[in-house]
Amino acid sequence: SLLLCCQGFDALSRLTTMRLCCSSASEDLGCRRGDFSRKHYGSVELLISSDADGAIQRAGRFRVENGSSDEPMDYTPGIWRRTDVHLENPEYHTRWFFKYFLGKVHQNYVGTDAEKNPFYLSVVLSDQNNQRVPQYRAILWRKTGTLKISLPYSPTKTLSVKSILSAMNLDRFEKGPREILNPEIQKDLLVLEEQEGSVNFKFGVLYAKDGQLTDDEMFSNETGSESFDKFLNLLGDTISLQGWAGYRGGLDTKNDTTGMNSIYTVYQGHELMFHVSTMLPYSKENKQQVERKRHIGNDIVTIVFQFQEGEDTSPSFKPSMIRSHFTHIFALVRYNSQNDSYRLKLFSEESVPLFGPPLPSPPVFTDHQEFRDFLLVKLINGEKATLETPTFAQKRQRTLDMLIRSLYQDLIPDLHKNMLNRRSFSDVLPESPKSARKKEEARQAEFVRIGQALKLKTIVRGDAPTSLVTTGLCRKEPWESQSFCSTFSYETVCADSWGQSLLVATEAAGVMMIDDAQVLPPVQVFDKTMVVKQMHVLEPQDLLITRTDKGKDARLYVFRLSMLKRGLEERQLVRTKCDSRENKLEKTKGCHLYSINTHHGSELRIVAAIRNKLLLITRKQPRPNGMGTLAAATDLPVDQFQYIREICLCETPVVMALVDGPTGENDNMICVAYKHQFDLINESTGDAYRLHHVDANRVNFVAAIDVYEDGEAGLLLCYNYICSYKKVCPFNGSTPMIQSNASDFHFSWNQMPNAIVCAFPYILAFTTDSIEIRLVVNGNLVYTAVVPELQLTASRSDIYFVSSAPVNSASNCSSQDTSSQSSPQTPTGYEMPVFPSPLGDGEAQCKHIFKIPLSNLVGRSIERPLKSPLVNKVVTGLTAQVPSMCVAPAGPLMQGASHTLSLSRMEIKEIASRTRKELLGAVLGGPAGASAPVTTILWPP
Repeated sequence: SLLLCCQGFDALSRLTTMRLCCSSASEDLGCRRGDFSRKHYGSVELLISSDADGAIQRAGRFRVENGSSDEPMDYTPGIWRRTDVHLENPEYHTRWFFKYFLGKVHQNYVGTDAEKNPFYLSVVLSDQNNQRVPQYRAILWRKTGTLKISLPYSPTKTLSVKSILSAMNLDRFEKGPREILNPEIQKDLLVLEEQEGSVNFKFGVLYAKDGQLTDDEMFSNETGSESFDKFLNLLGDTISLQGWAGYRGGLDTKNDTTGMNSIYTVYQGHELMFHVSTMLPYSKENKQQVERKRHIGNDIVTIVFQFQEGEDTSPSFKPSMIRSHFTHIFALVRYNSQNDSYRLKLFSEESVPLFGPPLPSPPVFTDHQEFRDFLLVKLINGEKATLETPTFAQKRQRTLDMLIRSLYQDLIPDLHKNMLNRRSFSDVLPESPKSARKKEEARQAEFVRIGQALKLKTIVRGDAPTSLVTTGLCRKEPWESQSFCSTFSYETVCADSWGQSLLVATEAAGVMMIDDAQVLPPVQVFDKTMVVKQMHVLEPQDLLITRTDKGKDARLYVFRLSMLKRGLEERQLVRTKCDSRENKLEKTKGCHLYSINTHHGSELRIVAAIRNKLLLITRKQPRPNGMGTLAAATDLPVDQFQYIREICLCETPVVMALVDGPTGENDNMICVAYKHQFDLINESTGDAYRLHHVDANRVNFVAAIDVYEDGEAGLLLCYNYICSYKKVCPFNGSTPMIQSNASDFHFSWNQMPNAIVCAFPYILAFTTDSIEIRLVVNGNLVYTAVVPELQLTASRSDIYFVSSAPVNSASNCSSQDTSSQSSPQTPTGYEMPVFPSPLGDGEAQCKHIFKIPLSNLVGRSIERPLKSPLVNKVVTGLTAQVPSMCVAPAGPLMQGASHTLSLSRMEIKEIASRTRKELLGAVLGGPAGASAPVTTILWPP
């Protein structure tokens, strides 16, 4: 009976799967592009307060993070996803010299630039996480800071020092780089890296009683309270300072001069020591409690704890209540005894860059463990951000400049002793000549021995970046990938999602449709005569847009999705280039690139680039019929498009993006990239304006991504290793307002991207063998995943990528469980799924397609179509109609049948109910077989 029921459903589904799957792609894009706001991270306010005597305290400008400024008193606890809480720029991924260089064979070079400033270059040929994915890592040490990049490894082309420096935009030298053979250089370079900041942190904790308004009152609290003790127990463990061997945070561990006890914990490999006001020495004679202020006042981050019973009637805390010239961040924690919750408020000096995670709204936490996790990550990220303020950055730059010049002076005598070698980078790789191999091996052995001793000493000292070494908790991250197709035997060119399936253009087999459930093998939609290079599936508009062929034969084609679907479902028709002659947009001959507007709520716009000419095309609005619905789709889809104008450029564009103006009336723009610049083109007038100039000898343009901040257009300009955000103000008449904006910023990738996807709050760079994940708002790194032979294929909705290696499901959890080294209360972290090494010699090479759901990244529910646009998933026998070239062995088909038979009775009942409702909708909407579109009802999964 179960089989009969499934067969009955199969018959019904043949009538209903012809409906148009109207998932809102435009809404998906709006979420992915990110209509974001920096207001989530607070707003800058001028704070003034008065002391108990009414005297005005010093004023200061602070960014106040309060979650929400208009929240009601009867609040509900804030809700956020735990995966939103990330350590930014974790040491495990940013302290490259310690992790990848120290104690391993690598090369170090010294030189001076055109301004006679010395620099150092460290290069290593390393394996990414022991997964047999070799790559070059390079660190450039300069007085302005360090630059880190990764370069792909090629067994047939060895990189030279000059080419590595050129990739770092350093092409001119006063003195060419020479290799430093002395192994002691590792110690000096480790000192340079440690200038980036400590891996361990000390935070102040100040207990404030209700109504206390001055720092003297707060620091004079001799003891705490029951609620304060509860909060301290949440932060960490009470340890005895006498004889303490761990990180001490400046406290006395011999003579008890800074108290007998303190609060300590380990969080994701970071040792945290808390300077607690009530645990530091108290003096009855000293009203200012100088000993306490000496520690807490010198902490970059201070927590102010207040007890709240019932309604909050106490005066609001302000940073000006505490006289400190060193503390940059105050975290106000208020404990409410009535509902056992914590409320968090952050004050950051105006100069501190934005840092996450943003506070939930309202910023109230009832889950104490989640509050601890959020608070500690916020404090660590805050201290790291503070080190980038001008005060600390200038001090660090002076120190770095002094260290680099001092080290260079020490190396000058070696210039005359030939201790600095001029040999090229390729000469010191394993391919060294046999005559010099023994000598080189002995030198390398001594080099490694000294490096390993330094590494061990750093670990024993507690300054090792081990943020992921001491973790073991399995936790899903929003960028975690899912297997979409385990084996795909064709090279992909481009792709786009259609419903919950994937339309893939291949080199050898045309365009294929892959089902998300993998019940059927890939279905051919177009044969190999259609050489598709670019495509967009626009489900709300029932359109497929493609760019086909290359050179003079290239053209744009437009198809109706409903017609393609009908051909697949009824006749299993595979379309050819000859069948598609009526789908050509005639004036697009020779098109080498095209772009569409992503926020096409009212009108679809296309810009096609034909050499240095831009062709603007729009789609006419469908005509309503007499019944008030859209007219039947009887006309050719090309008839719905009209040509607006041609715009001639000075160069052939490499990257294009359409930018919607705020009104849509003569203020839409086109961003084009060519030569060494990004330009803005006014769609109405064709006038070009310089947006950004790239100061580099070689420019590899990657993308121009439209993002919107508080409704105002902005662009992420991506080229080489750089991603630069530019606010695009609207056109004022014929002149755009292009000028430096306070919100403009830029950051560098570690590896040159081939493609970039923005999914707010994240931005993902896809390189040859990794996915680098950062935050859009500040460019800070949160993770790097190793993916061998990576290729991004689609990203307009969910993100799809291809790799040569499968995901090991067992690796979703960390294989290292050494959490016993941490505090018992310390939540541990998460390791990305490990991509095993590619197949060995002689084994069949296959491709694996993975999917990262957009809803996981953007943190909101996005409607999806109920069914795939692919042919019926239910397989009732081995005579399923598939193209002859796509026939698969019986195994997958039998697997599909067993998948069908595994449906529960409740699922079958739900499917039958949905089908009846859809059929009723189709009958009420018009006679069977009518060509008018059927309204789609999206049922919840």
